[in-house]
Amino acid sequence: MLKLILILLVVAAIAGLLGFGRVSGAAMTGVKILVGIALILFLLMLLGVFAIA
Repeated sequence: MLKLILILLVVAAIAGLLGFGRVSGAAMTGVKILVGIALILFLLMLLGVFAIA
């Protein structure tokens, strides 16, 4: 998942530099969604570890 986030960040940066604002915005929206999902999964995993211990 982190690999996909990094790829989308690179796509957004290159699109922004080349003047493709909509593509850059769409890529950044995808990054925001994936970062949110990754954080939620991390917190659920962390809470699960604490619940077991």
